[in-house]
Amino acid sequence: MSAGFSPSGRLLEIRAGFQSSFWVANFTEIFERLAYYGTLAVLAIYLNEQLHFSAQLTSSVIGTFGLVVYFLPVLGGALADRFGFRRALLFAFSVMTVGYFLLGSLSAPWMRSVRASLGDEWLVLALLVIPALGPATVKPCVAGTTARASKENLRSLGYSIYYTMVNVGGTLGPLMALGVRKRLGMESVFRVSALSVFLMFWVVLLFYREPSDGSNEDGAALSTAFQNMIVVLGNLKFVTFLLISSGFYLVYWEIYIMAPLFLRGFVNHDADVDGLLAIEGFAVICLQILVAYLTRKLPAVPTIALGFLITGLAFSLLAIHPSVISFAVMLVVVAIGEVTQASRYYEYCSRLAPAGQQGLYMGYAFPPIGLGFKLAGWTGGYLLHEFGDVLHRPAQMWWPIVGIGVLTAGAMLAYDMIVKPGGTIPQGGKAI
Repeated sequence: MSAGFSPSGRLLEIRAGFQSSFWVANFTEIFERLAYYGTLAVLAIYLNEQLHFSAQLTSSVIGTFGLVVYFLPVLGGALADRFGFRRALLFAFSVMTVGYFLLGSLSAPWMRSVRASLGDEWLVLALLVIPALGPATVKPCVAGTTARASKENLRSLGYSIYYTMVNVGGTLGPLMALGVRKRLGMESVFRVSALSVFLMFWVVLLFYREPSDGSNEDGAALSTAFQNMIVVLGNLKFVTFLLISSGFYLVYWEIYIMAPLFLRGFVNHDADVDGLLAIEGFAVICLQILVAYLTRKLPAVPTIALGFLITGLAFSLLAIHPSVISFAVMLVVVAIGEVTQASRYYEYCSRLAPAGQQGLYMGYAFPPIGLGFKLAGWTGGYLLHEFGDVLHRPAQMWWPIVGIGVLTAGAMLAYDMIVKPGGTIPQGGKAI
């Protein structure tokens, strides 16, 4: 066996193929996602049960939070290119530290006057926007570092590592939320999130060095980002694909918005929804390679539509038999749908881009996630109120969500037939 194909040879190749900044950036990604998903796992319960927000207000506030998180990477990427990844990461982790800490300090005596002046609704919305600015900057920085700090022959492996770190953080976050909530209280979850990103500020400060890919290009001006937006929005095929995809994310984000309120309000008030949410992230890690292998020969767009369909149908489990066990099983099915579509979604976005504009177009793969997040907030709050409080048939609220998932899958198949994108696209991964 030659050295190049031996395990030791492969390890040496990997060690030489990634700059140190790659490992530092991806290490921080675990804790950034831990803080984000830990907060998200308890946020609906906190707003509804402790601050006594209505279901509609809770859903709307969380939807706005998600909109900011996933819409701003377009501008965050431009700022990172302009000022450098290291400065951008330090800014992001500083902002997230402040935001999560303030969110975890709402009941503190020194916050009483601020709450009395602004009211909880506007104060919470303002406080959530602060940490939302962090992920919007971290995402393009870590993805950009992965591209710049990886040799060409190892870049796909680099992105696989990046996607895995996202899922590891997405699994650990809800588990952290469960343990901290039970021992220290719900607001302590936000403070632990603040601590985790504060530690990452120091990791970046001490160990992260600006990656070099051998180019001497300066970052683009912020105005260029707006010019690029016009270019992207002029591609009707691409915009249509993104708008249809937002329907999937409308359905997906209900596991963090509507499901916690449904389970705690109508099924079991003591349900540990935050801990259960870790099932979805863990299932993604376990199933990603298997699903990618099983769907490797399927055309790209029908595979994406299949993922949409699986995720939509998963919610029928809660409509048919509303229980904590049904929710746990549903999360596994949602993970299968997510992995099925995500393995093609990002790569397909790059294939729709004109030659030389792949990087620009990939930045716009995130806004549909944010749009779906906001739509999930509006839709979830309305359905929970109408079916739960008005009609007193709470389990029936899931059928409209199932319908949206099925319609989204049908719209993607119609898109495939009309536009005829064609072609099998290499495997990608989750990057939510």
